[in-house]
Amino acid sequence: MRLPSISGKIRRRILVNFRVQPEIAQRLLPPPFRPKLYDGHAVAGICLIRLEEIRPWHLPAVLGMSSENAAHRIAVCWTGPDGAEQEGVYIPRRDTSSLFNHLVGGRLFPGHHHRARFEVRDDDEGIDFAMRAADGAVAVELQARETDRLPPTSRFRSLDDASAFFRTGSLGYRPARAAPSSTG
Repeated sequence: MRLPSISGKIRRRILVNFRVQPEIAQRLLPPPFRPKLYDGHAVAGICLIRLEEIRPWHLPAVLGMSSENAAHRIAVCWTGPDGAEQEGVYIPRRDTSSLFNHLVGGRLFPGHHHRARFEVRDDDEGIDFAMRAADGAVAVELQARETDRLPPTSRFRSLDDASAFFRTGSLGYRPARAAPSSTG
């Protein structure tokens, strides 16, 4: 099935990453995936993304829709059929504010999208973000302010270090699908 070309804007994308004990991350991964390690830990996280003016490419932006979304991710590696090491992210769950995304997720978009309620304040002072999944499985609260450096508690030594860790993992996989999807 050929999917339609769409157009829109990524208004905001926040990656929240945290370290996980490798054996715990491995329990969440299907074969052939293994956790990609950084400084001896697996790296999991949430991509919080606001999409705006999403519509078939030939329609005007005013007809587009907007949504808040969360993709729960684990950095992974695996051995490909040719024996080469591969890297990407495994996305076991997606949440959305959009009924449309929920209804067509897995058909028009990658993966099933669970319904969730999002409360977001995004202005010049920073972002206050809260998400609660309708099924009660996930809740996220985040307060963020712009800064020019990583916090002292970060496991990454610099932004360049963090970017390098994720740069090679451009393929995203989700449950019940063997082909790559977007990493959002």
